[in-house]
Order: sequence, then structure tokens, then C-alpha cells
Amino acid sequence: MSRMQLVFLFLLSIILGLGAVFFAKQWMDTQITPEVEVEVVERHPVIVSVQEMPAGTVIEDQHLAVKLLEVAWQDEYQFVSVDNLIGKVVTNTIYPDEIINKYRIASPGEGASLAAIIPNKKRAVTIRVNDVIGVAGFLLPGNKVDVLNTVKYGKTNAKTSTVLQDIKVLAVDQTAKTRDNTPVIVRAVTLEVSPREAEKLLTANMKGEIQLALRNPHEPVEKVARRKYTAPPSVTIIKGTQSSNIRVKD
Repeated sequence: MSRMQLVFLFLLSIILGLGAVFFAKQWMDTQITPEVEVEVVERHPVIVSVQEMPAGTVIEDQHLAVKLLEVAWQDEYQFVSVDNLIGKVVTNTIYPDEIINKYRIASPGEGASLAAIIPNKKRAVTIRVNDVIGVAGFLLPGNKVDVLNTVKYGKTNAKTSTVLQDIKVLAVDQTAKTRDNTPVIVRAVTLEVSPREAEKLLTANMKGEIQLALRNPHEPVEKVARRKYTAPPSVTIIKGTQSSNIRVKD
């Protein structure tokens, strides 16, 4: 083998070696997985609604759900526990998946919440009571009562009559909702009445003492049929330009 052939083979081996290194590097670059930097986002639970809640809705467990929210989006007006919302009253309509905000609800008995739960064409009227009138402390929001009025005539005579029947108790003192059935001595009772019933209640309160009688909530209310006045038959007698009516007797 000549010297020229040795040089040629030497150069060829160098070229082939460099090519092998180049292609090996290209293959290794394709096999290396690039490192992806994952940003860790801290999330904390918040309470959201699972259905639409109109104003006046008393919040219950089935209305709520827990959702994780980024800390950057949270504030002090949101709730993190379901227990803090149970029994509160919605003051403005809350829509599905909306985060519950403290400004959209009120505690039972607060002015806005009580007004929100009054039905259409109804009024809330508060009367002062004592422990006896308040059914010895066993009167609770949601109960039904009859309103009795006792009017005294002189020192020994008195008459008691039922003024209203089947009246719903909206609030006892400042409580519009309670889960506790223990007796509570109250000083005021708020009743749900129609405008006409409100007039009768306040008039009876001025005439004499008011007493509340607790009703069985399942007892039906007996409706008294009103008698329509029917005028007796009459005959019209015409004399010249004058006329007169004479009642006909049986």
C-alpha cells in the first residue's frame, strides 16, 4: 500500500468519525426531554351556590358546594365554611356557581332579611308580648297562632273573642329562624298578616289585651261561609207622578 493510499484512508476515517459524532449528537438531542417549569398555584376552598337562590331564600345545605379558588382571587367577604351560611337569608338573587358574598346575604332577623321573606300582599306587624302571651316561651318562628282579644267591661266583666286565625309567626324578638326548640322568653312577636288583618290586629290591641293561642300546624282552618243579604220582595205602586215601594210579607 502506497503512502498516498494511507493518507487517503486516514482522512476518510477522520471524516467518518466526525460524521458519526455529528449524527450521534443529533440523535441524543432528540432523546432529551426538555424540562418544563411548573408554576405551583395555591388554592383555598370557597363556598359557591349550586342553584339559583331568589331573594328571601333561607340557605340550606343542598344550596351550597365547595370550590377551590386561587388565593389571589380570594377576599375577606367570601365564605370558606358551609356551616357559616346555613340558616342565613338571601337578600339579592344568587345565581348558579356564584361565589357567596357577605353583602348578598343577611343573618336571620336583620331588617333586610325579614323584609325579603314577606310574601306578596302580606305585611309584617310586631306586637309586644310577655312570657304568658308568648305561649310561655314555646313560640318559635314558623309557628301558626290564633289571635285572641280580651276586652274588659267594668271591674268584673270581660269578653274574649278570636280576632285572627292561622297566622304565621315570622320572628320572635330578633330571631326569624331557629333550629333550637328550647323555650325562649320573648318581648315581641312579628306576625305575617294581610293589610286587612293588620288593621284588625292593631284595633284589637288598642281595645284590650292580646293573647296568642298556639295551633297545630296540620289542623285545617274552618272557613265560615258569609251569608249574602237578600232584600225582601217588594211591589212598586205608581200614583200619577209619584211612586212608592211596599214590602210584601209572607
